[in-house]
Amino acid sequence: MNAHPLYPRVFQPLDLGFMTLPNRILMGSMHTGLEEEKGGMEKLARFYAERAAGEAGLLVTGGIAPNRAGVVAWGGSRMSSHRHASHHRVIPKAVHAEGGKIVMQILHAGRYAYTPFCVAPSALKAPIGRFKPRALSARGVERTIRDFVHSAVLAREAGYDGVEVMGSEGYLINQFLASETNLRADQWGGDFERRCRFPEAILSRMREAVGEDFLIMYRLSMLDLVAGGSNWEEIERLAQRVEHVGANIINTGIGWHEARIPTIATMVPRGGFRFVTKKLMGAVNVPLVTTNRFNDPATCEEALAEGCADMISMARPFLADPHLVKKARLSRAKDINTCIGCNQACLDHVFKRKVSSCLVNPRACHEGDFPVIPRPEISQSVADRGGKGGMQLVGRRIAVVGGGPAGMSAALGRARLGAEVVLFERQAELGGQFLLAQRIPGKFEFNETIRYFQTQLSYLGVEVRLGVAATTNNVAEFDEVVVATGVRPRKLDIPGSDRPEVVSYVDVLN
Repeated sequence: MNAHPLYPRVFQPLDLGFMTLPNRILMGSMHTGLEEEKGGMEKLARFYAERAAGEAGLLVTGGIAPNRAGVVAWGGSRMSSHRHASHHRVIPKAVHAEGGKIVMQILHAGRYAYTPFCVAPSALKAPIGRFKPRALSARGVERTIRDFVHSAVLAREAGYDGVEVMGSEGYLINQFLASETNLRADQWGGDFERRCRFPEAILSRMREAVGEDFLIMYRLSMLDLVAGGSNWEEIERLAQRVEHVGANIINTGIGWHEARIPTIATMVPRGGFRFVTKKLMGAVNVPLVTTNRFNDPATCEEALAEGCADMISMARPFLADPHLVKKARLSRAKDINTCIGCNQACLDHVFKRKVSSCLVNPRACHEGDFPVIPRPEISQSVADRGGKGGMQLVGRRIAVVGGGPAGMSAALGRARLGAEVVLFERQAELGGQFLLAQRIPGKFEFNETIRYFQTQLSYLGVEVRLGVAATTNNVAEFDEVVVATGVRPRKLDIPGSDRPEVVSYVDVLN
């Protein structure tokens, strides 16, 4: 197999012995909110299948609890019965139909659970928690270990290719490992050796139960970013123990959820935490995955070339563009709809218990509601470009008024259906409010969305008229006019806001 001309390391297969991954890109775990919806498994099947078709090397589901006490919130998704396994089967089946591989993440929230029946190694309320947890009894610890193992067995029954055991981000396993949250005086607490017994018992018994041909990935917190967290010596020793008891891959976790240091916001440099994973390279013999703020193939290739990891995990970028890996393989990185790290429609939605989506790709998690209009191959002529199943707008001339994200998106949608589109923008450049957003320190990524739209508009032959305001005269010739002129700053009803020294954000940023 010839090396990829631009990303040779990204597209080098990873041989795990019983399984070979086609590339070094992992779609990391994300809770979407579909897990708890009626018909959510079918919706998740469509969601993951599209990412598998987009050639992610390995997909990881959102966190699924091993028992009732482990759910993040009321009604949270579990894998604790054969009925649950039966409901899940549609997901791996859909992914396998697209040639992909998928593992189910097993996550026990511990004291982070927003339920009154939450449990933890010790009865210590989390700073971000609502309820004080009940300390697990010795029998409760054993029962929880059995539930983790049973969940993995059920995941195999459902057709998953493996599981990821969530041992980071401050969830239950992490709570057992840290001296700050584990005050136990029995065999499950005290010195580091005893605090390690909980994850060791889970993994060793899990491996025995599922066999050798089932992937077990462990998400290890390599940088807790909280007081009383694990030190580096403990992290390295834990990684070696995790490998010894059966993990095939170790994934990187950065920061507990209560940590005050930004770990995934736009202000974090691309791949800004890869140095953490690099410190562990060579200390273990299983592949390591690095993560956080990777959103383009060039940064992934760079991290692999630097020896920072064996694989790269990206999560939110697969919301923005499910086909980003395929586009990279086809050397079409400029066509990637890049994740801008804004968190506005993904994390913000999940925290409000709404279904996740994406600011730059509203189709994310709504694939069944908005069937995709595939971007045609580069070899096609302009006359051949359009949507699958007929070009219902061929021959129609459409004017789109406004060159912000809404206008550019509207123009693309109609051009993909075969229309002849002219885009009017009275300013000298495209971008609208995103032009202002990208000027804010730490929000440079917003420029990527403008770049993406400009590339697609050019490719699809949309005529862009900059510095031209739409009037009744110059749009009268069109069959259809789409008005997408954007927003104006909100006028606040605050005493004194009409004073001359008060300025809007537009005035400041301009």
